[in-house]
Amino acid sequence: MTRQVALGALRFFAAAARLGSFVQAADALHVTHGAVSRQIRLLETSLGTPLFERRNRGVFLTPAGAQLQEAVQQAFERLDAALEAVRQPARQAPLVVSCEPTIAMKWLIPRLGDFYQRHPEVPLHLFASGGPVAFQRDAVDVALRRNDFLWDAGLHAEKVCDEWIAPVCAPALLRDGRLDLSAQRLLHTASRPAAWTHWRAAARDDGGQGQGDSQSYEHFYLSLQAACAGLGVAIGSVFMAREDLDHGRLVAPFGFRRDGTGYFLLSPQPFDGDARRTTLLHWLREQMVPALPAP
Repeated sequence: MTRQVALGALRFFAAAARLGSFVQAADALHVTHGAVSRQIRLLETSLGTPLFERRNRGVFLTPAGAQLQEAVQQAFERLDAALEAVRQPARQAPLVVSCEPTIAMKWLIPRLGDFYQRHPEVPLHLFASGGPVAFQRDAVDVALRRNDFLWDAGLHAEKVCDEWIAPVCAPALLRDGRLDLSAQRLLHTASRPAAWTHWRAAARDDGGQGQGDSQSYEHFYLSLQAACAGLGVAIGSVFMAREDLDHGRLVAPFGFRRDGTGYFLLSPQPFDGDARRTTLLHWLREQMVPALPAP
């Protein structure tokens, strides 16, 4: 091919050779029939040889045209492969995850490094919220929730794990390794007002009501922080208290028990139709296996 042959002309030639028609080539390239004819003539003139035989019912490649078509097809295939190899992959849209604030702060965020390391192809965007989920309004893809409320029956719900709870406190409140609840201030939270009742039912314990000056906090993580500060005894989820237990800031002298609830991943769309959703679901199930400390 000489320098006078433009790549644009070869594109017109390749379309006409593949379709066997200048008219169909014009339609495929969204140009006029005349534009195709002119480009083919210019190409034939620059090469000094006819590439097509024009007949009433169509155009047919000459031997020179057939030879050129094979070379052009190989060249365009190699060019397409090279372009694909150097093209930057489009960044996948983040998966918007709504999560209860205390679970997000105390459990999920400290483990996100593991998720990103193992699944860099699934970027996450966290949205801290509890209770019912406005998926469309808040552009949420999935929500991690405990089944302490009724959600829309049309949602797709996949169970992740059971909930485990226990009274937790600072080690300084223990006496000879034991905790006398009747001598302690009980810490409550507005987000789980019946937490103590549920624990007593699970532990079959109705004693030790605590001091009369019990304290209530708006969020679970505030009651846990107050427990770390030695201000009283809080009910803690094993997932929310895990880091404080591991670092010795909290102890669970009565051990953890299931409270009958569980954590679910909710989605308005089927999980099977989105690899991002199933990847997060499988990772959560693997990670949310409670390592229960001995009482």
